[in-house]
Amino acid sequence: MVLMSHISVLLQETLDLLLPHGPVHRVIDGTLGAGGHTKALLDAGVDEVLGLDLDTQALGIAQEVLADYGDRAHIVQGSYRHMRQLAEDLGWHAVDGILLDLGVSSMQLDTAERGFAFRHDGPLDMRFTAADNRPSAADLVNAWDADALADIFRRYGEEKYAGRIAREIVSKRPFERTQQLADVVREAMPRRDKSGIHPATRVFQALRIAVNDELRVLEETLPMAVDLLVPDGRLAVISFHSLEDRIVKQVFKEASTEIIAPPGMASIEEKEATIDLVTRKPLMPSDAEIAANPRSRSSKLRVIQKRA
Repeated sequence: MVLMSHISVLLQETLDLLLPHGPVHRVIDGTLGAGGHTKALLDAGVDEVLGLDLDTQALGIAQEVLADYGDRAHIVQGSYRHMRQLAEDLGWHAVDGILLDLGVSSMQLDTAERGFAFRHDGPLDMRFTAADNRPSAADLVNAWDADALADIFRRYGEEKYAGRIAREIVSKRPFERTQQLADVVREAMPRRDKSGIHPATRVFQALRIAVNDELRVLEETLPMAVDLLVPDGRLAVISFHSLEDRIVKQVFKEASTEIIAPPGMASIEEKEATIDLVTRKPLMPSDAEIAANPRSRSSKLRVIQKRA
């Protein structure tokens, strides 16, 4: 297998914050990808890393990247939403650190057959894995009515012309190819976006999120990940768009907020904080990293530590 070019985002910052006191015993990389973060964690002295990914293409590459680490690297096909069970399958009931690098990888975007992008024409798929038989992006745009499509374009793509685009899609379907859909979205736009962003970018993002149910999975996973940490263990999350980051920020804020009822105010429901914020504001890539890897531009890193 030929290894595809992939640059891990915010790599040194992630290592510094996830391993503040040096090497630890067990870490879960919930979004293994090509194995870049896991390799760096093992090189930094982590005893064992459990790397999870749904993508069989990514798993094959990670197997090669991590081959020299032997049984220190546990590579498993699976979603991070199932990390507790997959960790327990190894006999791990708690871990020292967890990393989630969200969204779609450069490798997936650059593989036309996956249908994540329109830069290279390919089948309109967008599933992280076809093994779970969930509907593809083509299934959605060819079956859903205009109101349903417009709703996901607004919610997941923050697309202000969602209704207009959805009606145009319905009038021009069926769709089978990414470029075919991108062209129709472009035609539906009342004017050209001067930002330089392709008019179909937000629509493709929205479809990918809907196809893989990404935001709901993230909301379910974050509290479970905190619970899986040992006391003083850390969770690092790298997000790439505002919807992901908003969920991470809200979940972390809620878990880090403590409510103590003043004397005589027993009616106020008290709440203990379960985490501390390591990063009160997200870390962003440096100018040098953005220059070397333009796709890192929108990334944000947030880290928390579980209270002892």
